[in-house]
Amino acid sequence: MDPEHTPDGHFIIINGRRWRATDPEVPPEPAARLRSLLMAARRDVGAALRAEDADAERAARDRVQLAKVALGERGTPWWEQTADERRQRWRDGLDALDDA
Repeated sequence: MDPEHTPDGHFIIINGRRWRATDPEVPPEPAARLRSLLMAARRDVGAALRAEDADAERAARDRVQLAKVALGERGTPWWEQTADERRQRWRDGLDALDDA
C-alpha cells in the first residue's frame, strides 16, 4: 500500500504522521542506490547500538543523514531548489556515501 501524499506532494502521511517525501526528480537508479545505502546505514546504527560502539554509531548516523539529504528528505526542501541544485544534491550524496 502506497503512503498518502499531501496535495502538494511535498509530504507523505504514515500512521497520521507527516514526513518529507523523497524528491521525485531523483532518477530511479540513483534513488534505489540511495535507499539501499540508507537501509545499510540504519542496520549499522542498530549493530553499533547493540555493540555499544559510540564511534560506529556516529559514523552510521552520519551516513543516514547523508542519504536522507541526498534523497531530499532532509536539508533544504527540494521544492525550494532549482533542477541543477537538486541534481547536484543527490550526486554529491552518492559521492559522499561511496567515500564513507
